[in-house]
Amino acid sequence: MTKDEKKLGPQRERIDEIDQQLLDLLSERNRIVHEVIEKKIQNQLPIFVPKREDEKTDKFRKMAADRGLDPDWAEDFLRMIMASSRASQSSDEFPRATEAPKHILIVGARGGMGRLYARVFEQSGHIVHKIDKHNWYELEEMAPKLDLAIVTVPINVTEDVIRRLAPKLKKETILADFTSNKTEPIKVMMEVHSGPVLGLHPMHGPDVNNLSKQLMVACAGRDAEASHWVVEQSRLWGMRVIEADPQKHDHVMHLVQGLRHFVALLHGSFMKTYDLNPRDILDYSSPIYRGELMMTGRIFAQSAELYADIVFSNEERRQLLLKFIEHNDRLAKMVREDDKKGFVKEFEAVTDFFGSFANQALEESGYLIDRLTDRFA
Repeated sequence: MTKDEKKLGPQRERIDEIDQQLLDLLSERNRIVHEVIEKKIQNQLPIFVPKREDEKTDKFRKMAADRGLDPDWAEDFLRMIMASSRASQSSDEFPRATEAPKHILIVGARGGMGRLYARVFEQSGHIVHKIDKHNWYELEEMAPKLDLAIVTVPINVTEDVIRRLAPKLKKETILADFTSNKTEPIKVMMEVHSGPVLGLHPMHGPDVNNLSKQLMVACAGRDAEASHWVVEQSRLWGMRVIEADPQKHDHVMHLVQGLRHFVALLHGSFMKTYDLNPRDILDYSSPIYRGELMMTGRIFAQSAELYADIVFSNEERRQLLLKFIEHNDRLAKMVREDDKKGFVKEFEAVTDFFGSFANQALEESGYLIDRLTDRFA
């Protein structure tokens, strides 16, 4: 340590003391949060309350500004603290949407989503039954008890499993599914089961730390009142719930899932063909391209069969992908003909189409870039 650096000793010691005090305060805050969660469970209140969090964030930003601190930084800091508090809830109990526990069957309980939701239903005090290929014979004994049966199996076998399961269920049992397509599974469930039917699509993977702030799409099939408690249970876990029309849901999913995953394959396959090693590219990547590369690489860390089922899930989605390829060929003509003016014209037309969303995207992506640079640069 140089002579000049030694002069900083008292200030650095004080900073170390403040850091320790911050950690002590955060530890105390965490203990109080757990007390709040216990009371929420006792009173069947949701883990995540958006209005309360927004009010808390606004107040925190004002307090930061009064102290000469950057409100944006303060909000980031608070949101990280609140996210950590929600994550700690993943190993505890959850509030229950019903006065008495329900008997719930998870079909496909050995899969990632099956394991996740079996756990959170159990943590909510419900009685969970689990079925997979190895113990299907146990269904006969379970069926008379069931209040809810959720089919959470790969897309390509979902309808077959529904047809096999439904005849075993009593009429009062709610039949639901977790697939990313909703129109056909709901249609099949309505055909083979005379009781309540509910289409569900959890918009997350099985590797999430907890369900708070995750999105659950609910599509009514039959007797929505009977299955209301299922939707309410998702809200009590802290999930955001969207009630959607099955056809509209599927139309959007063609783009959100089918096209996005196909583009990832195109991106990764091109890199492989031309030996563009991702680690070599990373050394020369801007933060925004690093983010894009990470989102592509994330897909290839998962199951090929899963993504094949999503991309090739139905004829409508395949037709959309073929139209995408045709559209790509049209744009490729600009490259072949060195048509810079055509590129600018198409770019500006898309800008007009995106409208004010482009500014929102610029702001939100800028935030992501800053966080990514700060964490991994």
